[in-house]
Amino acid sequence: MQHPKARIVFIILAILAAIPGITAPMALTAGILFGLVTGNPFSQTTNSLSKRLLQLSVIGLGFGIDLPTVLKTGSHAFIYTAISISLTMLLGMSLRRLLATPPRLAMLISFGTAICGGSAIAAMAPVLEAEPEETGMALATVFTLNALGLVLFPPLGHLLGMTEPQFGIWAALAIHDTSSVVGATAAFGATALAIGTTVKLARALWILPCAFGTALIRRCDAQAPFPYFIIGFLAAAATRSFLPITALPLLNLLATVARQSLVVTLLLIGAGLTRAVIAKTGAKPLILAILIWIVVATASAAAILSGWIR
Repeated sequence: MQHPKARIVFIILAILAAIPGITAPMALTAGILFGLVTGNPFSQTTNSLSKRLLQLSVIGLGFGIDLPTVLKTGSHAFIYTAISISLTMLLGMSLRRLLATPPRLAMLISFGTAICGGSAIAAMAPVLEAEPEETGMALATVFTLNALGLVLFPPLGHLLGMTEPQFGIWAALAIHDTSSVVGATAAFGATALAIGTTVKLARALWILPCAFGTALIRRCDAQAPFPYFIIGFLAAAATRSFLPITALPLLNLLATVARQSLVVTLLLIGAGLTRAVIAKTGAKPLILAILIWIVVATASAAAILSGWIR
């Protein structure tokens, strides 16, 4: 494809990504394929734009979250969710040294595996000041394993003889994104769906404290700016929690716009994954993600089946 045509195609893809109904995995896949086939004709522009758009999208997502409801829903799963996240992050950082994976990329993959897949990576990327290609690599890796989890977990749950409550907890602890947790547990049964969704909400709730804690630690480095977008997210969520019910349609609209903005951002990030970037990074990020996932899935299944997690 000639360079001018590549520019036109990329602009068309960006416009399409803004249309409701186009999902994050679809946009990320389209961006990656475009970057691999043609390269990114607007690399400097998209690198800068994707970082700003990612922060604004995360802020906007706060308008769709009612903090009191989420806190109440996830309170019962607090302890083992905290333990799971802590051990996953510790495992990821340990394996990073073994595989010599770049620190920021390893942190993004570990954070996405530990908490909430793409949403967690999107929140952590600005805090770590990750490069767009690092964010894209982490997202692509997690989305790939997330799709596998949706397909593999229900038959594995039956093979292990899990009850619906057991499977709901397992899926919520070991599958990355909420959408795939919902899909896998719905295929297993109504009780599994209810429990899996509840525990998953508890996991997702840890995005902000982990991102905020990381930001405070990085403040020891004078070069690390404070991530004000986290304050923006909290302000947006507080706005939804305290405004009257008549404001909900507007807040839901803002959250919807933010979700679609995040889809466009993922297209821009995906386009940064050119063949040169992947060749430079190698297979280590995927190996790291697979190893973390296998350990987390195996350990959580064993803890559930043995009765340590109820």
